[in-house]
Amino acid sequence: MKDQNTNQHPSTSENKHLLVIRLSAMGDVAMVVPVLSILVRTYPQLTITVLTRSFFFPLFSHLPNVRLYEADVDGVHEGVLGLGTLARELRDEEIDMVADLHDVLRTNVLRSVFYFYGIPFEQIDKGRAEKKALTRDSNKIFKQLKTTHQRYAEVFEKLGYPIDLSNYTAAARREVLPRISDVTGKRKNVKWIGIAPFAQHSSKFYPVDLMEQVISRLSSERNTKIFLFGGGETEKKQLEEWESRFENCVSVVGKLRFAEELSLISNLEMMLSMDSGNAHIAAIFGIPVLSIWGVTHPYMGFAAFNQPMENCILPDLEKYPKIPTSAYGNKVPEGYEDVMRSIPPEVVVSKVQQLLNNS
Repeated sequence: MKDQNTNQHPSTSENKHLLVIRLSAMGDVAMVVPVLSILVRTYPQLTITVLTRSFFFPLFSHLPNVRLYEADVDGVHEGVLGLGTLARELRDEEIDMVADLHDVLRTNVLRSVFYFYGIPFEQIDKGRAEKKALTRDSNKIFKQLKTTHQRYAEVFEKLGYPIDLSNYTAAARREVLPRISDVTGKRKNVKWIGIAPFAQHSSKFYPVDLMEQVISRLSSERNTKIFLFGGGETEKKQLEEWESRFENCVSVVGKLRFAEELSLISNLEMMLSMDSGNAHIAAIFGIPVLSIWGVTHPYMGFAAFNQPMENCILPDLEKYPKIPTSAYGNKVPEGYEDVMRSIPPEVVVSKVQQLLNNS
């Protein structure tokens, strides 16, 4: 059995096989990509296997020395027995060490099994105490916390592979294949804007009537074309309604596969997003991201990678001093239901135009 002391890690001069675990959600998985990109370029001798849901595989397709392994947690890998099967499968892949970037019940079960196998296992420090101090109502400690990208990088450092996040090179634009062009139409000297107006919690997306004003203004510009991103039947209906009402506006929901959406996003001039996954996807390609925040705040560490703070549009914090009220936007104190209405559509439009002029 291998040494259980995780302080005695393999030499970085050796060829090793590293397992990286991040199962969900889309934004959190997307945030792994720039960190992993730096890791594989800093340590080209490493072989890396990413354990995640198969839906997310296209996010990693451009990375060298990276394999992908499906976590079928709703099927063969469901439950404790299924996770035991998964751990055995991964052991047979000759894994040398594990970086758990998730730290949830499932990954803790895997940790126990890998411990039994004698495989070094390091987990992310989510900074729960710091986040609690930032989100509590009284005696709030309002300061910038470590970014999720920094927390990911720390796990690799504990395994003996320190990296410098400033060394990131944005992923190259992907080819716009004919199937994508069927949706987008031919590009005729116009600037492509992505808008992802929804998020997991309603407290994190701009009110529909205000976003409609933003889209109306931007779609009237002759040199722009808007692509609307979302998912689910309710969002699909809303985006299709905007597509039918506004010129130069196309909903891509249900028309493109995920890998094709990534190709389209990589060719945008900018992305207007909430505190949600599409912001992190655009950042992989170095696309300028303008994000609108509700009851969450960039200080929690979930802002898009390499995006300046001035690209984060915030509510009136003097009027709503309890922001951030939670890490994920799932807690809305009484009177905080409409915090985003303190952000005028004119402010959003002006910032979009500014980013377009600089692109």
